[in-house]
Amino acid sequence: MRPLTEAETRAVFEKLGKYIGENIQLLVDRPDGTYCFRLHRDRVYYLSEKLLKLAASVPRESLVAAGTCFGKFTKSQKFRLSVTALDFLAPYAKYKVWVKPGSEQSFLYGNHVLKSGLGRITEGTAQYQGVVVYSMADVPLGFGVAAKSTQECRKVDPLAIVVFHQADVGEYVRNEDTLT
Repeated sequence: MRPLTEAETRAVFEKLGKYIGENIQLLVDRPDGTYCFRLHRDRVYYLSEKLLKLAASVPRESLVAAGTCFGKFTKSQKFRLSVTALDFLAPYAKYKVWVKPGSEQSFLYGNHVLKSGLGRITEGTAQYQGVVVYSMADVPLGFGVAAKSTQECRKVDPLAIVVFHQADVGEYVRNEDTLT
């Protein structure tokens, strides 16, 4: 495991900033210790410095994972956020979308959120802003990108897409072989 380069750190923080804004600082400086991001086999892991010291004693070839996988870098060096980061994004999310119970299953199968399935949306959400998708019972289901702003959502037809799907908790079942 190695520290992220400056370009990699910028890519990770820009992606996280789309979802949690300036709350990135709360991920690194936590009351229970200092946490950091490390790169291992093109995947970015979030772990405590205490765990990092323990993982340093394991040979690089033998290490499968340490900490929580936040995402991975593609071959074109773009950072793609993984669903495993949802538990850390949800408490700090700036913009949220709640889906109706009838649309939860559709979202969990990997489909976009339609206007007909939209329960609520955070006021002031801009178009193409990162949002965390919740059920009406405030359970985080995944995250995506707002296809329409809050104002546009009020006047679009019921079959218009309001949130583009990026990741959901259904991926734990669909992609269990590839998640680390």
